[in-house]
Amino acid sequence: MKGTWLAAAAAAGMVFATQVSAQTELSFSSWLPPQHPLQPTGFEPWAKSMEEASDGRITLTIYPSQQLGAAPDHYDMVRDGIADFGFINPGYQAGRFPVVALGEIPFQITNAEAGSRAFDEWYRQYAEKEMPEIYVCMAYLHSPGTFHSKEKLTLPADVEGKNIRPAHATMGRFVTSLGGANVQVSAPEAREALSKGAADAITFPWNSIWLFGIDNVTKHHLDMPLYVTTFVTGMNKARYEALSPEDKAVVDEHCTPEWAEKVAAGWAQWEDKGREIAVSSDDHILHEPTDEEVQAWKDAAAPLLEQWKKDVNDRGYDADAIYESFNETLAKHDSAY
Repeated sequence: MKGTWLAAAAAAGMVFATQVSAQTELSFSSWLPPQHPLQPTGFEPWAKSMEEASDGRITLTIYPSQQLGAAPDHYDMVRDGIADFGFINPGYQAGRFPVVALGEIPFQITNAEAGSRAFDEWYRQYAEKEMPEIYVCMAYLHSPGTFHSKEKLTLPADVEGKNIRPAHATMGRFVTSLGGANVQVSAPEAREALSKGAADAITFPWNSIWLFGIDNVTKHHLDMPLYVTTFVTGMNKARYEALSPEDKAVVDEHCTPEWAEKVAAGWAQWEDKGREIAVSSDDHILHEPTDEEVQAWKDAAAPLLEQWKKDVNDRGYDADAIYESFNETLAKHDSAY
């Protein structure tokens, strides 16, 4: 009996050891503050769902507020294993990822919910080639943003001579084409640039103006959905490949167009409320462009698409085919401008 008990105890110990060794603890780096809605409505439910789907094997710890590194460095941080997962803004590094930058061009995408599902579905065709050093989990968008400024901006000509903090490289190129100067700082640093006079205006989604304290330094708003910003949740490739088949399947199930929409939805709804705050505020002035003014902005932005096609063709892609696929996918999900 004693031998049987010892054998049973040894077997139980082996099972326990296997269970302990099977735990997968992953880190997620975000440069957003923890109170940003993307964390409680996007990142946290996504992480919890992975934990539940894996029966508790996978746990994911979120590190917000640039704790693990600066916002523009997140692609390289994921590549190098500083974080297992990272919240990446490809547009923070001009020219590095030309295909995904199509989503940044003004007057392309109308919303960030179905639009994020469409964008993710489209970009999956090109992600592995454009971002081969990481595992691209999903791609998504913020709700359409616009110009927020210290002085009124109504027409493209009003940008000339202004210092503007652009959301990403494509908006930076747009500002330059209009005679403005770019102030290249990340979102967490934007308020300081505006308050110190280094910038006269910013391109931002609506409610983030309040979250980052920018409402105190920008009182004028161009009331027109102009552009979106593209984001990628990426995973360190070696970490992904080292997962057990079961855990890899769980991660794959949480890296889909459906999850891209789920992650983006709460943030999109929250951002759109910012416009309502501005409308109801006595301190803020919204300018709704006339049809002629909207057309002037569209005409001014048109060269960005031609430049995008050149950049993408120069990298060995077929820009026209990519653009056609992009429009077809957006139309499929009722998200084309």
